[in-house]
Amino acid sequence: MKSKHALATIAVALAFAFTFAARAAEPACSATSGPRTAALVELYTSEGCDSCPAADHWLSSLFGQGFRPDQVVPLALHVDYWDYIGWKDPFAKGEFSVRQRKLAQLKRPVIVYTPQVLLQGQDFRRWSDGEFAEQVTRINSRPARARIALAIRAIAPDAIHAELSAMLVDPAEQKNAAVYLAAYENKLASDVAAGENRGRRLEHDFVVREWIGPIGFGEGPKLEEKRALPLLPGTNAKNLGVAAFVQNRSTSEVLQALMLPVCEG
Repeated sequence: MKSKHALATIAVALAFAFTFAARAAEPACSATSGPRTAALVELYTSEGCDSCPAADHWLSSLFGQGFRPDQVVPLALHVDYWDYIGWKDPFAKGEFSVRQRKLAQLKRPVIVYTPQVLLQGQDFRRWSDGEFAEQVTRINSRPARARIALAIRAIAPDAIHAELSAMLVDPAEQKNAAVYLAAYENKLASDVAAGENRGRRLEHDFVVREWIGPIGFGEGPKLEEKRALPLLPGTNAKNLGVAAFVQNRSTSEVLQALMLPVCEG
């Protein structure tokens, strides 16, 4: 006889499958996460940091190295705490600096620096060697603890309109789980005129331009949201995408992640 927990998990899975089978019939730019866990890669970076360009280039190269979007979800979060040394990073947001510090406070010792890579919410210093691929393989081997679906319904001059659905495999995780939604942009560049990178042209991909979260699950294991993510004037719609992930706010564990580039046409 199946346990109550097992039956609840099956019910959640069936409900999710039914919802997105219906959703899949709609014409949309959409994506749904798979049965295995995708690795969330957060790069905390700054144009005011002379050791950051190498990490920016590494993040941009991940798909060129052979990784797939169902394996890694890369995001570049530009922090603002180096702006004072001579160059104001045009992509930096104070909320990214706050997030970096909050995640650091969950660990001991507390470490905040740039460039910093967080892999599944954990400080990961060996991103430039073979250890990264090994860790991603290990993460990808785990069954996903959440399911996510994303759809881009429209891109207006001032916002990208997205729909998000998320469901926890184990409803017992809803107390500490939260969803985060981001709009990112590729093919960004700056000609840096001051600071540690003065005279350099810096290029970036997967730069988070707008961030929403944490969004709690409330009373149940399923969450659905419709959000407009603001865009800056002059944004090239072809270079945009949205990403979402489910994270345990107490441990920083990432239960699942998903990215959706803007569809062509």
